[in-house]
Order: sequence, then C-alpha cells, then structure tokens
Amino acid sequence: MIENVNENGIIDVDISKKMRSSYLDYSMSVIVSRALPDVRDGLKPVHRRIVYGMQTLGITPDKSYRKSATLVGEVMGKFHPHGDSSIYDAAARLAQDFNIRYTLVDGQGNFGNVDGDSPAAPRYTEMRMSKIAQEMLRDINKDTVDFVPNYDEREVEPSVLPSRFPNILVNGSAGIAVGMATNMAPHNLGESISAVIDYINNEDIEIEELMKSIKGPDFPTGAIILGKQGIIDAYKTGRGKIQVRARAEIEEHKGRYKIVITEIPYQVNKTNLIVKIADLVKNKSIEGISNIRDLSSHKTGIKIDIDLKRDANPNVVLNNLYKNTQMQITFGIINLCLVNGEPKVLNLKEIIKYYVDHQRNVVRRRTQFDLEKAEARAHIIEGLKIALDNIDRIIKIVRESSDDQEAKNKFTKEFGLTDIQGQAILDMRIRRLTGLEREKLEQEYQDLIKLIAKLKSILENKKLLDNTIIEELEEIKEKYSDLRRTVLAPDEGDIDSEDLIEEEDVVITLTEFGYIKRMPEGTYKPQRRGGTGISALTTREEDFVKDIYITSTHDTILFFTNFGRVYSLKAYEIPESSRQAKGTAIINLLNLEGDEFVTAVIPVRNVDENANLVMATKNGLIKKTSYSEFEKIRKNGLIAITLNEGDNLIGVRLTSGRDEIMIVTKNGMAIRFSESDVRNMGRTAMGVKSIDLKNDDEVVSFEIPQDDKYLLVISENGFGKMTKMTEYRKQNRAGVGLLTYKATEKSGKLVSAKVIDKSDEIMIITVSGIIIRIGCEGISVMGRHTTGVKLMNIKDSEVVSVAKYIGEEI
Repeated sequence: MIENVNENGIIDVDISKKMRSSYLDYSMSVIVSRALPDVRDGLKPVHRRIVYGMQTLGITPDKSYRKSATLVGEVMGKFHPHGDSSIYDAAARLAQDFNIRYTLVDGQGNFGNVDGDSPAAPRYTEMRMSKIAQEMLRDINKDTVDFVPNYDEREVEPSVLPSRFPNILVNGSAGIAVGMATNMAPHNLGESISAVIDYINNEDIEIEELMKSIKGPDFPTGAIILGKQGIIDAYKTGRGKIQVRARAEIEEHKGRYKIVITEIPYQVNKTNLIVKIADLVKNKSIEGISNIRDLSSHKTGIKIDIDLKRDANPNVVLNNLYKNTQMQITFGIINLCLVNGEPKVLNLKEIIKYYVDHQRNVVRRRTQFDLEKAEARAHIIEGLKIALDNIDRIIKIVRESSDDQEAKNKFTKEFGLTDIQGQAILDMRIRRLTGLEREKLEQEYQDLIKLIAKLKSILENKKLLDNTIIEELEEIKEKYSDLRRTVLAPDEGDIDSEDLIEEEDVVITLTEFGYIKRMPEGTYKPQRRGGTGISALTTREEDFVKDIYITSTHDTILFFTNFGRVYSLKAYEIPESSRQAKGTAIINLLNLEGDEFVTAVIPVRNVDENANLVMATKNGLIKKTSYSEFEKIRKNGLIAITLNEGDNLIGVRLTSGRDEIMIVTKNGMAIRFSESDVRNMGRTAMGVKSIDLKNDDEVVSFEIPQDDKYLLVISENGFGKMTKMTEYRKQNRAGVGLLTYKATEKSGKLVSAKVIDKSDEIMIITVSGIIIRIGCEGISVMGRHTTGVKLMNIKDSEVVSVAKYIGEEI
C-alpha cells in the first residue's frame, strides 16, 4: 500500500480493517489447522502427524517401544511447528483407553488416569503404534492420498490418512475453535462398520435404518445412556443432548445396603466425583451415607463403595446422587468437522457419505497404483520371455556391444523391445536360464494377467469397487470389533412403539391375491377330527387363502417372494381384522413391484448367530444361507435366492447347521438327508438339487425331521395320516427318495407334510377359506405305503394349506 505512506515514511492503516483481516486469518488457521477433525479420517492435524510420525520412525506394533520424546522430536522437527508439550499431550491422549474408544497409540508407562493425574514426562514413557492404527495408514504408500509440503518444505506429509475404518465415528473428537466447537461422540467399531456397509448397499437409506446398526454412542468408560431422543436429534441434525448415567447397583450385606459404582460417565474425573459426594454428605445435602471407599484398581477397574446408614432408603440416596453429582451428566453432541476444508455440522448419513466417498477414492487410487505396477512388471516379463526364447542371439548381442546402450538399441531394432525391457534383460542373472526359472517366470506372467484383469474390472465397475471396500471393512470388523460398553436404556416417558403392543399369539393369513391380516389366536377353538371348520375370511371373488401362520405380535415376519427377494415386518405391523374381513393388500405394507407376490413366509425371534436360512423350491432345489445376511432388511427388500423361470419357493426354515432336511413331493415321495450336505451360499445363489423329481412331480413341503416325532401328510381331498419318522432312513442328497404316501383318485395328490408330535394341533384351510383346527392325537398312525383317513369333509373345495399350531411354544 505504497500510496498510504506519508512524508515521514509512516504507513497509514485502517485499524478496523486490519484487525478484521488479521483475526479472520488467525481464526481460519485455528479452525482448519488445529481444532477441527477432517470428516475423512477423523483426525486433527496434530493427531494425523503423530500417527504418520510413528510410521516414519518405524515404531509399528511388531517393533519395540521407543521413548515418547523420540516421537515428539520427530513430529515437531518434521511436521508440527508447535511446542513439544502440545504434541506430547495429544500423543498421550491417543494412548488413554479411558479417553479414546480404540487407542491409536500403544503406550508403556504412566499415561495418566481417570482421576485426572497427568502423564509422566516424555523421557519416562514409551510409545509405539497400536495395531488398529495400522488400518489408518494401510496402503498410504500406494498413492492413496495426497502429500503436501511440510511447514519448511523440506519434507512432505499426508493431507489426510487412508483411514480404512470410520475413525470419525469410532473415536469421535472434541475441540474448541474460534466461534465454534466440536464434540463428536465415540461409537462401537462393529456397529459403525455395519452402518457404513448399510449405506454402501443402499445410498438412499434413511437415518432410522442406519440406527438399526449404529444404536448410539459407545463411550470408553461404559456407563448408561438414558433415552433415545438426544441420539435421534444428533443423528438427524448433527446436534443433540444425551443423558449419561453412572452404572450403580444396590447391594445388601448383613442387613445394611451399599451402592456400588462400577462405571462413570465419559470424561468425568473420578476423584472430583468422590470429593463432591463427600462434600454433599458433609453439608448434609445428601443424607443416609455413612462411608465412601474408592476400591478402584488398574486390574479390576472402577469400584466405588458407598455404605449407607441402617435406616437409609437406598433408592432415594441413589436418585439424589444422580441429581446432585456427575454420576449423571448431559453430553452435548456437535458433529462439526471439516468437509473439503470448510467447517460443517453433519448428520449421521452425511458423515458416512463423506467417509464412503473417501474410501472409494482411496481404493480407486490404490487399484490404479497396483494396476500400473502389475502392468509394468508384465511388460518386463514379456521382454524376458522374448530374451529366453532367443537367448543365444541375446548373448551374442551383449558380447558384441561396447556398452549397455548399444545392446539395448540392438534389442529394440531386432526384437522390438523397449528400453525398460532391454535394461531388465541386461540385469537378468544367469540362473534365470534354467527350466525351473522359466516356468516360474511363465507362472508369474499368468498370475499378473489375471491380476490386471481383476484390477481393471474394479476400476470399471462401481459395484466391484464397493464390494472390495465392504470385504475389507468386514475384515477389520472381524479382527478388531468388541462388545458394546455403553448400555442404552429407556428414559422415563421414552417408550418404544413395540412396548405399546401387548405380546400375544396371533394368526396371520395370506390370500392368493395378496391380502394379509392378523387375528387373535383365540378366534379358533379346537374341533374333533372330521369337523367342517369355520370360515376364516370373506375373500374377493375367486380369491382364496394360500398361507396361514401362528406367531406372536412381537415376532419378525420374513416374506419371500417369487422374485427371490425377502422383506420384513413385525407381526403387530400387520393390521388386525375380524375373522370375516378380507384383510389388507400386502402391497400396502411391502414395497413389492408390479408382478411380485409373496411365496413363502417365516416368523423369527431370538435367532442364534450361527443359524442358517434354508430355502427349498418347487423344482427341487435347496439353498442354505447364514441368517446374519438377513438381519438388516431395508424397506426395498433384499435378494434371498435366484430362481429359474417357472420355479417358486415352497419352504423356508431356520436351521442350526446340524439339522436334517426332509423334502416331500406331490406324488408322495420323500427324502431325508443331512443339512451338512448343503454348503453355505450367498444370498444371490440358486442352490443345489435336493431330490430327483420324476413324472412331472414337484416339491410340496420342506421340513426338519426328528426321530421322536411323526411325519403328517395331508392330501388335497382332506385325507391324512401320521408315520413314524424312524421309517425314513437318512439318504444322500439328490436321490429319488422313499414312497411316503399312496395317492388314489379319491384322496388326491399331496398338498402338505408336517413334522409333528401327537400332542400338537394343526390348522387345515381350504380353497374356499374354511379352517379347521384338530388335535394330532386323533389322527391314525400308519405306514409309508398307505393313503390315510379322512381328516376334513371337503364340500366342492380342496385343501390348500396346513399349519402346525404352535400355541404356548411361541
């Protein structure tokens, strides 16, 4: 501003403008370069430099510890132009398991404690990279992120880390900038990765669906979160307040009570908490406490015993502690972080979106790096193969050449080799001329060609790229995930919608034209064998009931369709109707496409993590898939099985992996084989043959056999019988099977088969919508080669479906 220099050489400056400009520069420096984390890796610059500094020093988990002062010096000298104490404080925090959910620094020595004691000096403590911190740096040397000059431009440092797990969610962040602050809560690694995978599979997913995977914050110190509303606010708006309460139990000993505190809220100083309680007792603000003892140790964790007076009410004392001390706090969530260098408050879906975008960029750049490296190596091997095929001439050229360049020029002229290939030939050792080495070279070349094709397909296909990210995330989840520490508990007035529904047994019916309804189980009373039944519903013209199930209002119902997709509803979400009503069109409850209809239904509850879903089709195929692949079903459904044209699902069962399978056909054939004969397949697989069908036969039932039970078969004309399960020996899968029913013109073909006990009851339904409920003790036990007896009087109709009455077992 030369024009503002007066005659005395003094520069005139508008102090208001100068202060505004200078303060803006300072505030932006604090915001971008100091206080706020990047949404992609969840790290502030100092933390990023500490993690990268451990990499440059080589203090990885498989190496010995190094003095903390060594790391501080490395970071301060090369990357972070600030004081050593600020660097050490940041590094020590990354090693504190009471502050960081998944520590990035593995510390040895005194790094402070939950009582507020400071870490020992850096000359006394030692550090190295934690195992999970390696995932923050994985593939950093494969051009996955940009490097920028350091403060003096003598070194380079990463502008962001690859962060192969969502650290921004997992470890959260806290910081005060200028005019703004961030306070992001830590979360469980397994839940966070599941939510990221949910988003990758469906970018239109709603936040409510994401919250089925990521339940809420998971603090390093455990404790209890009260209520859902604060979590919902934080996930939907980026800001929310949650109530965090210490975990405390009331124990009785020799007629006196004591309160035992085993977990305290996140970032609460234990010593200050005890002092506050003591002060309240001393000032008589809280009465009934006789003694306070801190029995905490590094080995057993937190334990604070609060002894109560003999006449004290323990619940009153505990509630007073929650009200007047930091045994219950409000944790304010502010999801403020840097997005492309700009501070933004983000909701849960936005955080995951930016992280996934970063991962797609990382994997794309890594794949391109690997592709170029593989292509370069393949190029060299192609040259070596030419040299080996013409080795005598190559040797002659080398011997006749005055220098390397002349030899390479002759290689190019005679064989069309590039300069790189020529140099590789000159560098080739004599042992490469052996037959074994030639085979190795050829094998390496073939492997490279396959690798190149795979890498190109990943770059060209977004789905393959996403699948690569999902596979690597699942590996990290398998390796590092742990159980949730923080318990989510309902607050007063915070009631889940399911809690408002009384749990009771209900009957679910589904018609051919897709009308579904829920009725109380008591609608049907047991009748004797041979009864005429009662009407189940009034259907539209030509419609009829095709499925009936007995379940509980709180059960989850899985709906499998003719398109091979699966959808999910809670039983209470199905509208209740009277016995005569036709029900609700299922298309109003499920997001079915135009020609899609439900072909199989299964109620599930409290499923074991090792359970499988086994599916059988009309054309004799069977498929087994882990139930875990169906735990999170979005509104648009998931692919459950790939079906051939003309095939349909006829049965789906939950199995343990050690069960047996029974397949029964329309013409009365049955086969029993081990579930282990069917290998686990992915959701989109078609399956394998279960039974060899003859004479236009088709499968009508799929059951889980048990030797102490019976196989009940029922024909279309209402005939049925029970046969001891021991009459069906175990066979190999895909065989013809054994005859289980002798069909006649009078009895008709088989409609259904069920594995039952004599004490069971069944419900039989006809095309015209008539239902009868009968006890199995009245059904005759007969051999495999018989027809059976009349179970239901059919009047101008036929049996269409049979359901086993579960009753109290549900």
